[in-house]
Amino acid sequence: MPKRVSRPKQDQFEKSLRGTLAYNIRLFRFENGISQEELAFRCELDRTYISAVERCIWNVSLGNIEKISDALKVEPWQLLVPPKELG
Repeated sequence: MPKRVSRPKQDQFEKSLRGTLAYNIRLFRFENGISQEELAFRCELDRTYISAVERCIWNVSLGNIEKISDALKVEPWQLLVPPKELG
């Protein structure tokens, strides 16, 4: 049984580009109703990598930002825009 995806709380993420990326990945994942495991599968990345990115532990290459944005069906730049500016 897949785990329930919960909407992220904006105040849980640090005020940095890495924190913004982590928040937006989780937010778009929530909006798509997919788990970290499903996102990892769609990106052809490991689930532990997605988890670490969402927890601001690992840096992300531009290539992986592109893979993640494609899997989430958003433009890559949308992952890097502070949530308040996305509307």
